[in-house]
Amino acid sequence: MAKRTDIKKVLIIGSGPIVIGQAAEFDYAGTQACLALKEEGYEVILCNSNPATIMTDTTIADKVYMEPLTLEYIAKILRYERPDAIVPGIGGQTGLNLAMQLEKKGILKECGTKLLGTSSDSIERAEDRELFKEMCESIGEPVIPSEITYNLEEAKKAAVDIGYPVVLRPAFTLGGTGGGFANNEEELVEIGVNAFKLSPVHQVLIEKSVKGYKEIEFEVMRDSNDHAITICGMENIDPVGVHTGDSIVVAPILSLNDHDLKMLNDSAIKIIRELKIEGGCNVQFALNPESSEYFLIEVNPRVSRSSALASKASGYPIARVTAKIAMGMALEDIPVAGGTAAIEPSLDYIVAKFPRFPFDKFVDAPNTLGTQMKATGEVMGIGSTLEECLLKSVRSLETGVCHFHLAKFDGCTDEELMSYIQEFKDDNIYAIFELIRRGVSIEKIHELTKVTELFLESYKRIVEMENKLKENVGSVEVLKAAKAMGISDKYISKVWNMPEVEVYNTRKANGIIPVFKMVDTLHTGKYIAYLYSSYTGENASRLTDKKKIIVLGAGPIRIGQGVEFDYSTVHAVQTIKRAGYEAIIINNNPETVSTDYTTADKLYFEPLTPEDVMAIIDFEKPEGVIASLGGQTAINLAQPLMDRGVKIIGTDCEAIEKAENRDSFEKILKDLDIPQPKGKAVTNIEDGLKAANEIGYPVLVRPSFVLGGRAMQIVSKDEDLKHYLKTAVEIDEDKPVLVDKYIQGKEVEVDAICDGINVFVPGIMELVERTGVHSGDSISVYPTFSISDKVKGIILQYAKKLGLGIGIIGLYNIQFIVDPQDNVYIIEVNPRSSRTVPFLSKATGYSLADIATEVILGKSLKEQGIFELYPEEKKRHYVKVPVFSFNKIKGLDAYLSPEMKSTGEAIGYDDKLHRAMFKALTASGMNLQNYGTVLVTLADEDKEEAIPLIRRFYNMGFNIEATSGTADILKKNGIRTKVRGKISEGSEEILDSIRAGYVSYVINTRAILSGTHYDDGVEIRRCATENNVTMFTSLDTVRVLLDVLEETTLTISTIDA
Repeated sequence: MAKRTDIKKVLIIGSGPIVIGQAAEFDYAGTQACLALKEEGYEVILCNSNPATIMTDTTIADKVYMEPLTLEYIAKILRYERPDAIVPGIGGQTGLNLAMQLEKKGILKECGTKLLGTSSDSIERAEDRELFKEMCESIGEPVIPSEITYNLEEAKKAAVDIGYPVVLRPAFTLGGTGGGFANNEEELVEIGVNAFKLSPVHQVLIEKSVKGYKEIEFEVMRDSNDHAITICGMENIDPVGVHTGDSIVVAPILSLNDHDLKMLNDSAIKIIRELKIEGGCNVQFALNPESSEYFLIEVNPRVSRSSALASKASGYPIARVTAKIAMGMALEDIPVAGGTAAIEPSLDYIVAKFPRFPFDKFVDAPNTLGTQMKATGEVMGIGSTLEECLLKSVRSLETGVCHFHLAKFDGCTDEELMSYIQEFKDDNIYAIFELIRRGVSIEKIHELTKVTELFLESYKRIVEMENKLKENVGSVEVLKAAKAMGISDKYISKVWNMPEVEVYNTRKANGIIPVFKMVDTLHTGKYIAYLYSSYTGENASRLTDKKKIIVLGAGPIRIGQGVEFDYSTVHAVQTIKRAGYEAIIINNNPETVSTDYTTADKLYFEPLTPEDVMAIIDFEKPEGVIASLGGQTAINLAQPLMDRGVKIIGTDCEAIEKAENRDSFEKILKDLDIPQPKGKAVTNIEDGLKAANEIGYPVLVRPSFVLGGRAMQIVSKDEDLKHYLKTAVEIDEDKPVLVDKYIQGKEVEVDAICDGINVFVPGIMELVERTGVHSGDSISVYPTFSISDKVKGIILQYAKKLGLGIGIIGLYNIQFIVDPQDNVYIIEVNPRSSRTVPFLSKATGYSLADIATEVILGKSLKEQGIFELYPEEKKRHYVKVPVFSFNKIKGLDAYLSPEMKSTGEAIGYDDKLHRAMFKALTASGMNLQNYGTVLVTLADEDKEEAIPLIRRFYNMGFNIEATSGTADILKKNGIRTKVRGKISEGSEEILDSIRAGYVSYVINTRAILSGTHYDDGVEIRRCATENNVTMFTSLDTVRVLLDVLEETTLTISTIDA
């Protein structure tokens, strides 16, 4: 079938806010799909509620609706826009589910809109477990024995019939949410209760566990002429039992014999043909390592997380091709990298993907892995050998390691290490390396972990090289061999006990420098500037005589540093290209738009370490390097690069130091006469206690140089402070801890641009939650809704003074506290682009990253036509609401604090503030109900403030339940309240209420000022999270919710009231 001419307008549904299990890879796919359809001349309408991504930029689609991704809003857009077609497989599970609902409800038929690409029947057959099983059996493909159940009793019976151990998989949930392994009935019941709740259709699959089998994936592609090809085969190093998103994955497949490889590949092609998939598709297999027995695990009839990885691993743009196939084009009609989409890629290098976990932020959550995905992001390393790509990946993670060595395992006995690795954990690979160092046999480790010997032997080669380095300190020959394997200068410098720069100089003096090889998989002879370094082979990177600018990327997505920073780097690259320079990007995150080789003029897919970046700079000799747009990752590289003689353009190291070093920053504030909360940097526990008592509790404590509020806490007495300083942070001479007075007040934030002479502040954002909640976890509103013009004036004056005083060139972000007397204090200045840049750019209409990049390249604000400090505020209201992934990480306490916990954000906008708020809360996935029961447990200090709020719920017709202390006060104030026993007194009543399903909201506050915390709160919060009940730990959020509900709820009253 040829390209469709009957279609003019296409709707694409995005994947919404970033949560664990559905991250930036769908923004990358969506961006590619929109651009591909525009390229073919179609009008593209996009709906996505995530402001943080480049995908929702007005340049990507013809029209962008940033409305909540619910049936109600998408149906409104459909009826208004009347698109000819919708492409469902682009926006992850969210987009797919919505497209299916639109069809089932008859809305597509009503609007005359066609579903393009894979048909809804095919999607049903792949997504519905029972239909999938029937299809596989009909074509003779083996599936894991399983039974579908609709309640716990059925589940128990099924498990007995199939035989333990079993896996529970709830239908239609994302990233394995709510699933898990059960070895006996007791475990089955524990997981089952939650699994049935989380499945929208109350359906849970009980299947035989094939834990320990090898997990193999194929990314395949088919067009409507039934032409099917394999893009990429991938092999999980971790066996079945760890979610593929949490596994270390390598491509191509390395450890299978030709027979098994062909068998699985043929099976994948057979399935995609039987399902009549049109476009990209991901097929996962479990293979018995002892025989050729295999089972199909699942098929994703859409662009998936693995397709982003496969795209980057193979250089084949899966989402772009999928979008064009949906329009009826054939593979051979779609041009790709000098050839066509019909050519199967073949890899002459190896890639490894490592997951990036949030356990460094969630110290209290257990770091065990299972079928529920927990990683927030990932990195990819490309190398000529398996060792090289593994070592490049591990130093890309930014977890403080540069090699497969974690100090925490040094002191363990062999027995402790062996029992540690019997369960899947996020850092098992480091424990395995430690065991190999101690001479434990490969067979033994394989038996414990089921990791294939081929990989363990590769680990062993790395360990042998470590020993060689230790035995031959200073040997150039060994240095050469170690570099060819991929070992970092930093590790060698530790073993050889010399500064890292010295290793670098020794290498250069002896001509041991990397070459840059091309990711070329279609082998058409065309030059593609997608490059990776290696110490073996020929150089393929071509130097041009254009002036070059290098932009440092932001690395893996983690809490505190999300896709917002990729947004800024992509904008910078586009602006640099427009200014006539050659734009070069360095990054290692396979999920993002910046690592698409068509984004910049040249892409170096490399770790963001001084060594790896320096190798590129030595080769390219750029005019300058931009470090202020890739988040903290890039900022941290500025100093080491400058020390090696690199020109950092934009905000320089001196200015960064002024903003980030406590003493320098205090001096500037003093000179500029700008107040900040009283505080002190301390380097030991005694000084810490002394400082806190001088300043007066409560105090806010945090390590200096911090991103996303890591290890930040409010403490209100000596013993808590002692505990914090002992457990949460390393404190010593060069790692001071900051102790600041905690001022309760409104928090206000600005992003601004300074060109050295003038300052531009496009907008002031006010946060709903008072100080004490991390700004990334607060609801943010533009324009401000409650601060006076006088305060705004002070804020703008301070912003201008600080930009010029620190010496910022480009973007910076300032956070302020406004106390009840309208005094303004500075919390901090971030001398870089921040996580609010995309939101503020989209709300104000000023593209901040572009303006800042022009400034960095030397074009002043005035030359860009910006003459004022603060433009007129928009008449519409824009609200940004945080999105959390609490239900993905078991054992995490879900209260809001100065430590950032959200994984993404959603936007809502309207002419009326409360409506904008309603839309933003809906878009964040919050279940807004205007009926039901509100369960209240309050800290003593919050009771006074909460009474009028609870009364408003009561007047709206809600039932109120509370624990004894809170209930007494509410009753005294004339609010009918049902008393529930306290957990600490042995009562389960509260938890039963939450589990019963009639509780709409749980309000649970923690004592900040007195610092007395009860375990009850932890239990209640955990129970609310596990049962998907909306929970509030801040009264400010409750107040906003009430404003919204009162606007939208009809109430009852007597006739004579």
